[in-house]
Order: sequence, then structure tokens, then C-alpha cells
Amino acid sequence: MSTPRNDVPRNDDTPDRPGASRPTSAPKPRSTRPSARGTKPRRGARVAGSSRPAPRRQAPVPEPQKLSAYRRWFATLHPSLQLIGLQLWMPLFFIVGFCLCYVFAFHSPHPHDVPIALVGSDPAFVAAVQKALPGEFVFHTYDSLAAAKRDVLAGSMAVAYDPSTNEFFKASAHQFQVASLVPATLTAVLTAMGVASPKVTELAPLPAWDEYGTVAMYVMLAWCIGGYMVAMFIGIMGGPLRHRTRMTVIVVGGLVISLITNTLAGPVVGAIHGHWIQLVLIAWGWIVAIGLAVNGLSYFVGRFIAAPAMICFVFLSMPSSGGAYPKWFMPEPFAWLNNVVVGSSMVDMIKHQIYGVGPGPARGLITMACYAAAGLVLMYFGKRHWERRRIRAIVTGRTTMFQDAQTANREFLGKQRDAELERHGLESTETGTLSVLSDDDWEDARVGGDVFTGGRDGLETETTPTGRIPVQRPGPTRAGSGASRSPRSDVTAEPVGRGAGTGPRTRPVPRADGSRAPARSDAPARVDTSDEPSHGRHADR
Repeated sequence: MSTPRNDVPRNDDTPDRPGASRPTSAPKPRSTRPSARGTKPRRGARVAGSSRPAPRRQAPVPEPQKLSAYRRWFATLHPSLQLIGLQLWMPLFFIVGFCLCYVFAFHSPHPHDVPIALVGSDPAFVAAVQKALPGEFVFHTYDSLAAAKRDVLAGSMAVAYDPSTNEFFKASAHQFQVASLVPATLTAVLTAMGVASPKVTELAPLPAWDEYGTVAMYVMLAWCIGGYMVAMFIGIMGGPLRHRTRMTVIVVGGLVISLITNTLAGPVVGAIHGHWIQLVLIAWGWIVAIGLAVNGLSYFVGRFIAAPAMICFVFLSMPSSGGAYPKWFMPEPFAWLNNVVVGSSMVDMIKHQIYGVGPGPARGLITMACYAAAGLVLMYFGKRHWERRRIRAIVTGRTTMFQDAQTANREFLGKQRDAELERHGLESTETGTLSVLSDDDWEDARVGGDVFTGGRDGLETETTPTGRIPVQRPGPTRAGSGASRSPRSDVTAEPVGRGAGTGPRTRPVPRADGSRAPARSDAPARVDTSDEPSHGRHADR
């Protein structure tokens, strides 16, 4: 590499043009050392005159990873079978989760500690209920009928009863099961006492498009699943991403999911009439809060993030939400979890927005903020934990069973690709795919085998519909053609000779001299280009 010689003076005979810059003379060599007055040595700089190199600390050699007998046996299985086996924990987890959460919670709902608003006092009625149904109902005395109705609409009371008028007040829009079962149960006690059948007044009826009041529960479930799945895939496949990128995906994905779910549930299906903009904003906030929480958990559990995400936001949230049955009908711990799970707050916000029942939005907003804050804290500490764990794995050279299975499967797929190319007369090299001419009568080895089990290599036994793919090899121009070949003709499939075959074919047998096929009379002669310089980006290999 040439360097400019600034110390050589310019010496030519060309006259100086008017206005042109005058040639500069060569720089004079410095005769004195530069001044160091007022300067201080930089902290950590090597002291002048010291020639001893600083000692370099040697990192300890990591011990080889010890593999259990089970892991060594598991590594002998087919790579695809290894990947399948390492993912079978998910269906097992689904089975256990559904049985322990859904079947256990809903197989026998029984009322316990159901709050009843009693306007005034009726000791005889209270005593009869405690005797006939012990532990099922708890009476709260109210002096005002208006206050009792307000608490029924807010959901803190199941029903209200006014002994002076012998009348029950219920709100089916808040909880259809309670509004149907509780008045009927208490009416049986009153008739047994000799009291006439009470009148039942509806404070918040359900519309015709939501006859049983389950729309809020299923919309909540759609929001929860959308929120945790977006963050779940980020945690599984987006480990190196920055916090900013992850949060952007969660926010944008949450908005898209909110728009889709509310559009389908409202204008398309017709399960919700109106309140579209408000529900979109509510869903967006909840999906972002759930996504942040799941994203923070993903740093600690890795590819198993689906397990804690579904436990928190599906298996425990749905039975404890109060959408199917209220907490007064659910066994423990689902009755207590109603106070902390996202499902209960989401259902209350949906019902309050659509039907005007249930508690106000304050409880839901506080719960939403708590989950979002917990997610941010987990993200802050989880990123550091994930980085330390990743660096430790790199330094020690330790791998997991899933990583070993992925590596083995990648190598297997590469070998399968090379074998498939060879069946078509092609060969894979570092520079790409080179054509290899084969015999005209070669047959595919996959014609043997069973239609159910396939060939020995695990592929289908049927012959390929294309047969052999004929290609052109680079060579000299045929006499009389007057045209030259394209420089990329070695990778362009063009008909040669008879064209593609149709009958069953087998792989060509390699020859002893290293050639793959005999020379054909109609094929152009190959030109030895070993003396020519190689070209391209792989020329130095």
C-alpha cells in the first residue's frame, strides 16, 4: 500500500498559473522535543521507561459438563423426536391445569357467606334461614331501601329483601346466577314459614343479546390470552431485544388485539352494542399491563413462560373472575383470588361500562397499575439475571437439552437437503448449488418401502413429480452456434437432452474414478480451468 510522500518537494517544469496556490516547501524536521509543560500523566498510563508487560490474568478452564445417563440416552434419539419430546410438557400442563382449576372449581358450586341486604329487621326470617341453610347466607341490616338497592347494583350485596313489602330486588346484569338462585332459595324458606311468595323486582335486566350474562367473561378471556401470548413469544424468541423494543411490540400488539377483539365482539357478532371506543381503551390498558408482567417473568423462566402466564391469567383468573359464578359460590382458593386476579377487575370494568353495574373503574385501574408496575420491576431485575445466566453458559460451555436437540436437528436437516439435491443430480457446495449430470436410467431409491412407514430415511416413498432436474454445465460454445454461454449457466436449470424423466428412478452409484456419471456424446466437453485465476467472493478459499 502506497503512502503519500509529503517530505518530497514538488519538482516539475509546469509554469505557475495566475491565482493558483503556490507550491509548498517540504516540512522541516523537528529539532526539539515538544513541550510537556503543564501536562500530567493520564491515570492508568504506563510509566515511561518501563518495559515489563502487565501480567495478564488467565481465566480458569471450565470443567466439562457432566451429562446424566438419561440425557446421554435422550441424545441418541432422532433430532425431530427429541424436539417433540421436549415440548410434550405443554399438553401435560394443559391437562393438569384444566382438571385442577376448571373441573375442581366448577364441578359443584355451592353458596357460602352470600351477603343479603335486609331492609329493616325480620328476626324470624333470619332465624329460619340460619336453621334451614346454615353458613350459606349472611344478612346485613339497612335502614334505607335506596342504599340497599345501590349496593345490589354495585355488586357488594347479592339481593335485597324488604320485609315490609315482601319484595326481593336483584340485578341480573351483574350476576345472572345469583339473581336466579338466591331469590328462589329464600322464597322456599319464606313459604315454609307461611309467608306468601314474595315479589321479585329487577333492577338491571340483561339485554336480549346477552341472555345469561357471559359476554363479559369471554371478552375478558380474549383480552387475557392476547396479552400474555404477545409477551410470551417475545420472551421465547426475543431474549437479546432491548426493553424499548419489547415494550414497543407489547404496546402496538395490544392496540391491534384490542381493536380486533372489540370489533368482532361488537359490530361483527353483535354481543356488545355501543361503547366501542371505551372498551378499546380499557382492553388496550389491560393487554399492555398483562404483557409487561409476562415479559418480566420471561427473563426468569425462559421458554417455559407459557406455564406461569397461563396459570396467572387463564387457569386461576377465569374461575376467580366472577364471570361464570360469583365468589360466594366458588371454593377456596378461588373465592379469595377474586380480590387479586386480573379477571375479576376486568369483568367488573366491562359490566360497569356496558350495563352500569358493579363497582366503579377505580378498583380496576388500581389493579391494572399494580400489574404493570410489577412487570416493570421484573423487567429491570430480570434483564440483569438473564445476562448473567447467558454469559455464564457461554463461558462454561454448558448447554441445555433443548439447545442440543436444536443443533442436532439443524445438522440433520442439512444432510437431508444434500441428499435431496443429490437425488435430483445436484450437489451442494460452499459456493452454492452445482449441477452434477447423472445417468439417464437412474432411479429414485425411495420407490422401495412401505406406504405407511415410508423409506429408511423418513421421507415419503413416492417419486418426485419432476423427476431428474436437468441442468447445464459451463463449457465451450458449440460449433456454429455463434452464441456464448451465460456466466451463471451452472446454476440455471435448462433442458438438456431428453428432458425430465417420468419413471421410477434410483440414485446413481458413485464410480471408482471419482466421477459421478460417464461423459455423454451430446454433452459439451469440459474445459480444465485449473490454471485460470478464480473469481468471486470465495476466490481466496
